[in-house]
Amino acid sequence: MSALVLNEEQQMLKDAAKRFMYESAPVSQLRALRDSEDATGFSRELWQGMVEMGFVGTLIPEALGGSQFGYLGMGQVSEQAGRNLSASPLLSTAVGGVAALLLAGSNDQQHALLPKVAAGELLLSLAVDETPRHNPSQVSTRLESKGDGFVLNGRKQFVIDGHVADKLIVSARSSGADSERDGISLLLVDRTAAGVKVERVSMADSRNAALVTFTDVAVAASDLLGEAGKGFDALELTLDVVNGQLAAELLGLSLEAFERTVAYLQERKQFGVTLSSFQGLQHRCAHLFSELELIKSVVLKALMALDEGDEDASMLVSLAKAKASEVAELATNEAVQMHGGMGMTDEFDIGLFMKRARCVQALFGDFRYHANRFALLRGY
Repeated sequence: MSALVLNEEQQMLKDAAKRFMYESAPVSQLRALRDSEDATGFSRELWQGMVEMGFVGTLIPEALGGSQFGYLGMGQVSEQAGRNLSASPLLSTAVGGVAALLLAGSNDQQHALLPKVAAGELLLSLAVDETPRHNPSQVSTRLESKGDGFVLNGRKQFVIDGHVADKLIVSARSSGADSERDGISLLLVDRTAAGVKVERVSMADSRNAALVTFTDVAVAASDLLGEAGKGFDALELTLDVVNGQLAAELLGLSLEAFERTVAYLQERKQFGVTLSSFQGLQHRCAHLFSELELIKSVVLKALMALDEGDEDASMLVSLAKAKASEVAELATNEAVQMHGGMGMTDEFDIGLFMKRARCVQALFGDFRYHANRFALLRGY
């Protein structure tokens, strides 16, 4: 069994990400993007900085311009992004898009696209969900043969950064009923292709998702990722990678909310004494601290399992996402409550952590989805 600790290189990456996110992508930047109603939803200059730091290429093989630092390495970047509410296409492009290409793409597709991602020249986004609640096998979008290629019709929602992505990685049904795992294909679609309509949606956390409609979109055979109708296994693994990073982000977000709250309790006075001296608040903080320590372990274990190709990786990822979602809700609720009336105002940043937590909790499967998936994978 691997020790649940970072090696020296992973710790260095975590330290570098901590400094970079704090200095270049702090909470104040998210506020500025929100208040200016920025249509892009992130700073292009910041994204280029992430490229230069090597964060964007963390999962990409060295031969294709990346550092191949693995899922645990990327998890350290995601955790720091969570701590600072850093807005960027890191999840959509450097995690989801890259994972899909690595797990389902051909050698030619990987060599054509991944170097561009590593260089910051190409943005990707997963177009998977069609229903209000995450259900990757519930696919009504149709992919039908036509001549030497295919034609695509359907609609996707919650497409993160879909309004700016250069290419969408779309799940579509080639055969079978709408809820079956078999018959699902993965394919690359240009956002600007004829018949693709993208509507930007600003979420509660001030990030952008998109509603994407496909109407008789022509798709070349060379744009299929893998074989037609046999893409679900790769999609499921891709979603494991994404949810592992979302769990790491929730960990970072929860830790930051907790630490800010403890600092506030040590400063704020009531009845002539600091709030931190009240035993009831101490008990609540102690309980939350214990929960946070538990998340640290399960997130590390899940990311290590993904790196090692462990047969229990999917189960551990769902455990991590479910537990991280549960604790993030507790951490942000407690943070707002312990800040008192000020916690409810926009003047304090703490409410922004709650909003981001709620969106990340629901993205690609909430607590109930992953708790149920964990139980199924355990044989219950």
